[in-house]
Amino acid sequence: MLSAWLLPEHIADVLPAQARRIEELRRALLDRAATYGFELVMPPLLEHLESLLSGTGRELDLKTFKLVDQLSGRMLGLRADTTAQAARIDAHLLNRDGVTRLCYCGPVLHTRPGGLAATREPLQFGAEIFGHAGLEADLEAAELALDALAAASVQHVVIDLADARVLRGVLADVTLDAIQLQDIVQALADKDASALQILTAQMPAVTRDSLLALLRLYGDDEVLAAARHQLPALPLVREALDHLQWLTTHLRAAYPTLKVGFDLSDMGGYAYYSGLRFAIYGAGSSDAVARGGRYDEVGAVFGRNRPAVGFSLDLKALSELTAGSPAPAVIRAPWGEEPGLRAAVRRLREAGQTVLAVLPGHEPDAQAHDCDRELVAVGERWVLRAIDHAASVQTPEP
Repeated sequence: MLSAWLLPEHIADVLPAQARRIEELRRALLDRAATYGFELVMPPLLEHLESLLSGTGRELDLKTFKLVDQLSGRMLGLRADTTAQAARIDAHLLNRDGVTRLCYCGPVLHTRPGGLAATREPLQFGAEIFGHAGLEADLEAAELALDALAAASVQHVVIDLADARVLRGVLADVTLDAIQLQDIVQALADKDASALQILTAQMPAVTRDSLLALLRLYGDDEVLAAARHQLPALPLVREALDHLQWLTTHLRAAYPTLKVGFDLSDMGGYAYYSGLRFAIYGAGSSDAVARGGRYDEVGAVFGRNRPAVGFSLDLKALSELTAGSPAPAVIRAPWGEEPGLRAAVRRLREAGQTVLAVLPGHEPDAQAHDCDRELVAVGERWVLRAIDHAASVQTPEP
Protein backbone atom coordinates (compact mmCIF):
# COMPACT_ATOMS: atom_id res chain seq x y z
CA MET A 1 0.00 0.00 0.00
CA LEU A 2 1.35 3.41 -0.99
CA SER A 3 1.93 5.97 1.70
CA ALA A 4 -0.80 8.61 1.79
CA TRP A 5 1.74 11.43 1.73
CA LEU A 6 3.38 10.41 -1.56
CA LEU A 7 2.63 12.65 -4.52
CA PRO A 8 2.16 11.57 -8.16
CA GLU A 9 5.29 11.30 -10.29
CA HIS A 10 6.70 14.65 -11.45
CA ILE A 11 4.44 16.51 -9.02
CA ALA A 12 6.16 18.11 -6.01
CA ASP A 13 5.57 20.48 -3.14
CA VAL A 14 7.38 23.80 -3.27
CA LEU A 15 9.15 24.32 0.05
CA PRO A 16 9.74 27.69 1.77
CA ALA A 17 13.10 28.72 0.27
CA GLN A 18 12.06 28.04 -3.32
CA ALA A 19 8.56 29.38 -2.73
CA ARG A 20 10.04 32.67 -1.55
CA ARG A 21 12.24 32.82 -4.67
CA ILE A 22 9.33 32.02 -6.98
CA GLU A 23 7.20 34.71 -5.38
CA GLU A 24 10.01 37.25 -5.78
CA LEU A 25 10.24 36.33 -9.45
CA ARG A 26 6.48 36.48 -9.95
CA ARG A 27 6.33 40.00 -8.55
CA ALA A 28 9.39 41.17 -10.48
CA LEU A 29 8.14 39.81 -13.82
CA LEU A 30 4.59 41.13 -13.42
CA ASP A 31 6.00 44.53 -12.47
CA ARG A 32 8.25 44.49 -15.54
CA ALA A 33 5.31 43.58 -17.79
CA ALA A 34 3.32 46.44 -16.28
CA THR A 35 6.04 48.90 -17.38
CA TYR A 36 5.24 47.87 -20.98
CA GLY A 37 1.50 48.43 -20.46
CA PHE A 38 0.47 44.79 -20.04
CA GLU A 39 -2.68 44.16 -18.01
CA LEU A 40 -2.93 41.20 -15.64
CA VAL A 41 -5.64 38.57 -16.20
CA MET A 42 -6.40 35.43 -14.17
CA PRO A 43 -8.11 32.78 -16.33
CA PRO A 44 -9.60 29.68 -14.65
CA LEU A 45 -7.62 26.46 -14.39
CA LEU A 46 -10.60 24.47 -15.74
CA GLU A 47 -12.37 25.16 -19.04
CA HIS A 48 -14.38 23.51 -21.83
CA LEU A 49 -11.98 21.33 -23.76
CA GLU A 50 -12.63 22.77 -27.20
CA SER A 51 -11.81 26.23 -25.92
CA LEU A 52 -8.50 25.15 -24.38
CA LEU A 53 -7.35 23.31 -27.51
CA SER A 54 -8.29 25.95 -30.08
CA GLY A 55 -5.69 26.14 -32.83
CA THR A 56 -3.02 24.43 -30.74
CA GLY A 57 -2.65 21.15 -32.59
CA ARG A 58 -2.18 17.58 -31.43
CA GLU A 59 0.82 18.31 -29.19
CA LEU A 60 -1.17 20.29 -26.64
CA ASP A 61 -4.09 17.85 -26.87
CA LEU A 62 -1.80 15.07 -25.62
CA LYS A 63 -0.60 17.26 -22.74
CA THR A 64 -4.10 18.12 -21.48
CA PHE A 65 -5.83 16.33 -18.62
CA LYS A 66 -9.49 15.72 -19.51
CA LEU A 67 -12.56 15.03 -17.40
CA VAL A 68 -16.36 15.12 -17.64
CA ASP A 69 -18.28 18.02 -16.10
CA GLN A 70 -20.80 16.53 -13.65
CA LEU A 71 -23.10 19.54 -14.17
CA SER A 72 -23.28 19.73 -17.97
CA GLY A 73 -21.90 16.40 -19.15
CA ARG A 74 -19.43 18.25 -21.41
CA MET A 75 -15.73 17.49 -21.64
CA LEU A 76 -13.53 19.79 -19.61
CA GLY A 77 -9.78 20.24 -19.61
CA LEU A 78 -7.20 21.36 -17.08
CA ARG A 79 -5.20 23.94 -18.96
CA ALA A 80 -1.79 22.90 -20.22
CA ASP A 81 -1.14 26.40 -21.62
CA THR A 82 -2.75 29.78 -20.97
CA THR A 83 -2.38 31.42 -24.39
CA ALA A 84 -5.74 30.22 -25.77
CA GLN A 85 -7.46 31.50 -22.65
CA ALA A 86 -5.89 34.93 -23.13
CA ALA A 87 -7.12 34.87 -26.75
CA ARG A 88 -10.64 34.04 -25.55
CA ILE A 89 -10.56 36.94 -23.09
CA ASP A 90 -9.33 39.29 -25.81
CA ALA A 91 -11.99 38.12 -28.28
CA HIS A 92 -15.12 37.91 -26.14
CA LEU A 93 -14.68 39.64 -22.79
CA LEU A 94 -12.60 42.68 -23.66
CA ASN A 95 -13.48 42.87 -27.38
CA ARG A 96 -11.37 45.96 -27.99
CA ASP A 97 -10.70 47.35 -31.44
CA GLY A 98 -7.09 48.36 -30.86
CA VAL A 99 -4.04 46.65 -29.43
CA THR A 100 -4.51 44.64 -26.23
CA ARG A 101 -1.61 43.57 -24.04
CA LEU A 102 -2.33 40.85 -21.48
CA CYS A 103 -0.09 39.04 -18.99
CA TYR A 104 -0.77 36.20 -16.59
CA CYS A 105 0.90 33.97 -14.03
CA GLY A 106 -0.58 30.71 -12.79
CA PRO A 107 -0.20 26.93 -12.72
CA VAL A 108 -0.70 24.71 -15.76
CA LEU A 109 -0.90 20.90 -15.76
CA HIS A 110 0.71 18.43 -18.17
CA THR A 111 -0.17 14.77 -18.57
CA ARG A 112 3.51 13.96 -19.14
CA PRO A 113 6.70 15.75 -18.11
CA GLY A 114 8.78 17.52 -20.70
CA GLY A 115 11.97 15.85 -19.47
CA LEU A 116 13.39 13.47 -16.90
CA ALA A 117 13.53 16.12 -14.17
CA ALA A 118 10.68 18.31 -15.39
CA THR A 119 7.55 19.02 -13.38
CA ARG A 120 4.06 18.28 -14.67
CA GLU A 121 2.82 21.40 -12.87
CA PRO A 122 4.75 24.40 -14.22
CA LEU A 123 3.96 27.87 -12.92
CA GLN A 124 3.52 29.68 -16.21
CA PHE A 125 4.22 33.36 -16.67
CA GLY A 126 3.31 34.76 -20.06
CA ALA A 127 2.52 37.89 -22.02
CA GLU A 128 0.46 38.29 -25.20
CA ILE A 129 -0.06 41.17 -27.63
CA PHE A 130 -3.28 41.05 -29.66
CA GLY A 131 -4.28 43.23 -32.59
CA HIS A 132 -1.03 44.20 -34.30
CA ALA A 133 0.37 42.22 -37.25
CA GLY A 134 3.57 44.25 -37.65
CA LEU A 135 7.09 43.38 -36.61
CA GLU A 136 6.92 45.99 -33.87
CA ALA A 137 4.83 43.59 -31.75
CA ASP A 138 7.25 40.70 -32.37
CA LEU A 139 10.10 42.91 -31.21
CA GLU A 140 8.22 44.04 -28.10
CA ALA A 141 7.44 40.45 -27.09
CA ALA A 142 11.09 39.43 -27.45
CA GLU A 143 12.32 42.50 -25.58
CA LEU A 144 9.93 41.91 -22.68
CA ALA A 145 11.07 38.26 -22.50
CA LEU A 146 14.72 39.39 -22.37
CA ASP A 147 13.94 42.07 -19.77
CA ALA A 148 12.07 39.50 -17.66
CA LEU A 149 15.13 37.25 -17.63
CA ALA A 150 17.33 40.23 -16.78
CA ALA A 151 15.03 40.98 -13.85
CA ALA A 152 15.55 37.37 -12.75
CA SER A 153 19.36 37.83 -13.01
CA VAL A 154 19.75 35.08 -15.63
CA GLN A 155 23.30 35.19 -16.98
CA HIS A 156 24.82 34.56 -20.43
CA VAL A 157 21.55 34.83 -22.32
CA VAL A 158 21.31 33.47 -25.88
CA ILE A 159 18.27 33.92 -28.14
CA ASP A 160 17.70 31.49 -31.00
CA LEU A 161 15.45 32.71 -33.82
CA ALA A 162 13.41 30.76 -36.36
CA ASP A 163 10.30 31.26 -38.50
CA ALA A 164 7.48 28.85 -39.28
CA ARG A 165 7.02 30.48 -42.70
CA VAL A 166 10.30 29.03 -43.98
CA LEU A 167 8.97 25.46 -43.94
CA ARG A 168 5.53 26.54 -45.11
CA GLY A 169 7.10 28.33 -48.05
CA VAL A 170 9.27 25.35 -48.98
CA LEU A 171 6.24 23.01 -48.88
CA ALA A 172 3.81 25.44 -50.53
CA ASP A 173 3.58 23.50 -53.80
CA VAL A 174 3.57 20.00 -52.25
CA THR A 175 0.40 18.18 -51.21
CA LEU A 176 0.79 16.40 -47.88
CA ASP A 177 -1.66 14.87 -45.45
CA ALA A 178 -1.44 15.59 -41.71
CA ILE A 179 0.59 12.47 -40.93
CA GLN A 180 3.15 13.11 -43.69
CA LEU A 181 3.60 16.69 -42.52
CA GLN A 182 3.98 15.57 -38.93
CA ASP A 183 6.65 13.05 -39.92
CA ILE A 184 8.61 15.70 -41.84
CA VAL A 185 8.38 18.14 -38.96
CA GLN A 186 9.61 15.45 -36.56
CA ALA A 187 12.54 14.52 -38.81
CA LEU A 188 13.56 18.19 -39.01
CA ALA A 189 13.23 18.61 -35.26
CA ASP A 190 15.39 15.52 -34.71
CA LYS A 191 17.81 16.61 -37.46
CA ASP A 192 17.43 13.12 -38.90
CA ALA A 193 18.77 13.33 -42.45
CA SER A 194 18.15 9.64 -43.19
CA ALA A 195 14.49 9.81 -42.23
CA LEU A 196 14.06 13.05 -44.16
CA GLN A 197 15.55 11.54 -47.32
CA ILE A 198 13.07 8.67 -47.17
CA LEU A 199 10.12 10.97 -46.52
CA THR A 200 11.03 13.30 -49.41
CA ALA A 201 12.05 10.66 -51.97
CA GLN A 202 8.98 11.33 -54.16
CA MET A 203 9.06 15.10 -53.86
CA PRO A 204 10.40 17.52 -56.50
CA ALA A 205 14.16 17.89 -56.31
CA VAL A 206 14.03 21.57 -55.29
CA THR A 207 11.74 20.77 -52.35
CA ARG A 208 13.79 17.77 -51.26
CA ASP A 209 17.06 19.71 -51.44
CA SER A 210 15.56 22.64 -49.53
CA LEU A 211 14.30 20.42 -46.71
CA LEU A 212 17.69 18.74 -46.40
CA ALA A 213 19.36 22.15 -46.42
CA LEU A 214 17.26 23.20 -43.41
CA LEU A 215 19.07 20.59 -41.34
CA ARG A 216 22.31 22.49 -41.86
CA LEU A 217 20.91 25.99 -41.41
CA TYR A 218 21.68 26.63 -37.77
CA GLY A 219 24.39 28.69 -36.10
CA ASP A 220 25.40 32.34 -36.17
CA ASP A 221 24.83 35.21 -38.61
CA GLU A 222 26.04 33.28 -41.65
CA VAL A 223 22.86 31.17 -41.44
CA LEU A 224 20.68 33.89 -42.98
CA ALA A 225 23.10 34.45 -45.86
CA ALA A 226 23.37 30.71 -46.45
CA ALA A 227 19.58 30.37 -46.38
CA ARG A 228 19.18 32.99 -49.09
CA HIS A 229 21.61 31.03 -51.23
CA GLN A 230 20.38 27.49 -50.53
CA LEU A 231 16.61 27.96 -50.29
CA PRO A 232 14.33 28.80 -53.22
CA ALA A 233 13.50 32.49 -53.72
CA LEU A 234 9.86 32.01 -52.76
CA PRO A 235 7.94 35.03 -51.41
CA LEU A 236 7.10 33.43 -48.05
CA VAL A 237 10.68 32.24 -47.51
CA ARG A 238 12.18 35.62 -48.43
CA GLU A 239 9.71 37.43 -46.19
CA ALA A 240 10.64 35.19 -43.26
CA LEU A 241 14.37 35.74 -43.78
CA ASP A 242 13.89 39.52 -44.12
CA HIS A 243 11.90 39.61 -40.88
CA LEU A 244 14.52 37.54 -39.05
CA GLN A 245 17.19 40.01 -40.16
CA TRP A 246 15.06 43.00 -39.06
CA LEU A 247 14.43 41.50 -35.63
CA THR A 248 18.10 40.64 -35.18
CA THR A 249 19.22 44.17 -36.03
CA HIS A 250 16.82 45.74 -33.53
CA LEU A 251 17.57 43.27 -30.74
CA ARG A 252 21.30 43.87 -31.05
CA ALA A 253 20.77 47.62 -30.98
CA ALA A 254 18.84 47.30 -27.70
CA TYR A 255 21.05 44.56 -26.17
CA PRO A 256 24.62 44.99 -27.47
CA THR A 257 25.97 41.96 -25.55
CA LEU A 258 23.15 39.62 -26.56
CA LYS A 259 24.20 36.48 -28.43
CA VAL A 260 21.82 35.74 -31.31
CA GLY A 261 21.62 32.38 -33.07
CA PHE A 262 19.41 30.81 -35.72
CA ASP A 263 17.97 27.34 -36.24
CA LEU A 264 15.73 27.18 -39.29
CA SER A 265 14.94 23.51 -38.66
CA ASP A 266 13.69 24.15 -35.12
CA MET A 267 10.12 22.86 -35.38
CA GLY A 268 8.96 23.14 -31.76
CA GLY A 269 5.27 24.09 -31.85
CA TYR A 270 5.19 24.20 -35.67
CA ALA A 271 1.42 23.60 -35.81
CA TYR A 272 0.97 26.48 -33.38
CA TYR A 273 3.24 29.26 -34.63
CA SER A 274 2.53 31.24 -37.79
CA GLY A 275 5.64 33.41 -38.12
CA LEU A 276 8.70 34.49 -36.17
CA ARG A 277 9.63 32.29 -33.20
CA PHE A 278 12.26 32.54 -30.51
CA ALA A 279 13.76 30.43 -27.76
CA ILE A 280 15.90 31.98 -25.03
CA TYR A 281 18.59 30.08 -23.13
CA GLY A 282 20.55 31.02 -20.03
CA ALA A 283 23.52 29.77 -18.06
CA GLY A 284 22.74 26.60 -16.13
CA SER A 285 19.84 25.45 -18.31
CA SER A 286 20.00 22.80 -21.02
CA ASP A 287 16.51 23.68 -22.25
CA ALA A 288 15.01 27.01 -23.28
CA VAL A 289 14.12 29.27 -20.37
CA ALA A 290 11.47 31.12 -22.40
CA ARG A 291 9.76 30.46 -25.72
CA GLY A 292 7.56 32.68 -27.84
CA GLY A 293 6.64 34.00 -31.23
CA ARG A 294 3.71 34.81 -33.48
CA TYR A 295 0.53 32.68 -33.53
CA ASP A 296 -2.07 34.56 -35.50
CA GLU A 297 -4.51 31.64 -35.69
CA VAL A 298 -4.98 31.21 -31.94
CA GLY A 299 -8.22 33.19 -31.81
CA ALA A 300 -9.91 31.65 -34.86
CA VAL A 301 -12.18 29.33 -32.87
CA PHE A 302 -13.51 32.31 -30.92
CA GLY A 303 -14.69 34.04 -34.09
CA ARG A 304 -12.19 36.90 -33.86
CA ASN A 305 -8.97 35.92 -35.53
CA ARG A 306 -6.68 38.75 -34.41
CA PRO A 307 -2.92 38.96 -34.89
CA ALA A 308 -1.18 37.63 -31.78
CA VAL A 309 2.37 37.36 -30.49
CA GLY A 310 3.81 36.56 -27.08
CA PHE A 311 5.93 34.29 -24.93
CA SER A 312 5.82 32.19 -21.78
CA LEU A 313 8.17 30.65 -19.24
CA ASP A 314 8.05 28.44 -16.16
CA LEU A 315 8.80 30.26 -12.92
CA LYS A 316 9.66 27.01 -11.15
CA ALA A 317 12.39 26.23 -13.67
CA LEU A 318 13.52 29.86 -13.68
CA SER A 319 13.85 29.87 -9.89
CA GLU A 320 16.47 27.11 -10.10
CA LEU A 321 18.80 29.12 -12.35
CA THR A 322 19.61 31.98 -10.01
CA ALA A 323 20.13 32.44 -6.30
CA GLY A 324 17.30 34.03 -4.38
CA SER A 325 17.69 37.03 -2.13
CA PRO A 326 18.69 36.36 1.48
CA ALA A 327 15.89 35.49 3.87
CA PRO A 328 14.55 38.59 5.63
CA ALA A 329 15.98 39.50 9.01
CA VAL A 330 13.85 38.06 11.81
CA ILE A 331 13.23 39.48 15.25
CA ARG A 332 12.60 37.05 18.08
CA ALA A 333 10.01 38.05 20.68
CA PRO A 334 8.53 36.30 23.68
CA TRP A 335 4.81 35.61 23.69
CA GLY A 336 2.97 37.47 26.41
CA GLU A 337 -0.17 39.35 27.30
CA GLU A 338 1.60 42.43 28.60
CA PRO A 339 0.14 45.43 26.63
CA GLY A 340 3.52 47.08 26.04
CA LEU A 341 4.95 43.90 24.49
CA ARG A 342 1.96 43.34 22.24
CA ALA A 343 1.99 46.98 21.11
CA ALA A 344 5.73 46.81 20.34
CA VAL A 345 5.27 43.66 18.23
CA ARG A 346 2.41 45.28 16.29
CA ARG A 347 4.46 48.43 15.59
CA LEU A 348 7.39 46.38 14.29
CA ARG A 349 5.17 44.31 11.98
CA GLU A 350 3.39 47.43 10.69
CA ALA A 351 6.84 48.84 9.86
CA GLY A 352 7.51 45.77 7.68
CA GLN A 353 9.66 43.84 10.15
CA THR A 354 9.34 40.09 10.62
CA VAL A 355 8.65 39.28 14.25
CA LEU A 356 8.63 35.65 15.35
CA ALA A 357 6.66 35.16 18.55
CA VAL A 358 8.02 32.20 20.51
CA LEU A 359 4.91 30.38 21.67
CA PRO A 360 4.75 29.07 25.24
CA GLY A 361 6.56 25.80 25.76
CA HIS A 362 8.64 26.04 22.56
CA GLU A 363 12.12 27.15 21.64
CA PRO A 364 12.84 29.14 18.43
CA ASP A 365 13.25 26.89 15.38
CA ALA A 366 16.77 27.62 14.20
CA GLN A 367 16.22 25.65 10.98
CA ALA A 368 13.23 27.73 9.96
CA HIS A 369 14.31 31.20 11.09
CA ASP A 370 17.70 32.75 11.71
CA CYS A 371 16.91 35.50 14.20
CA ASP A 372 19.44 38.33 14.39
CA ARG A 373 17.65 40.48 17.01
CA GLU A 374 15.36 39.94 19.94
CA LEU A 375 12.76 42.04 21.71
CA VAL A 376 13.57 42.34 25.40
CA ALA A 377 12.16 44.27 28.34
CA VAL A 378 14.35 47.02 29.76
CA GLY A 379 12.53 48.54 32.65
CA GLU A 380 9.10 49.46 31.40
CA ARG A 381 10.17 49.60 27.74
CA TRP A 382 10.63 46.93 25.09
CA VAL A 383 13.79 47.37 23.03
CA LEU A 384 15.57 45.53 20.24
CA ARG A 385 18.85 43.84 21.08
CA ALA A 386 21.26 42.17 18.69
CA ILE A 387 21.59 38.44 19.32
CA ASP A 388 25.31 38.14 19.91
CA HIS A 389 26.87 35.99 22.61
CA ALA A 390 29.98 38.13 22.61
CA ALA A 391 28.23 41.45 23.11
CA SER A 392 24.74 42.83 23.43
CA VAL A 393 23.92 46.14 21.80
CA GLN A 394 20.65 47.80 22.75
CA THR A 395 18.82 50.00 20.26
CA PRO A 396 15.53 51.79 20.87
CA GLU A 397 12.45 49.99 19.56
CA PRO A 398 11.07 52.02 16.60
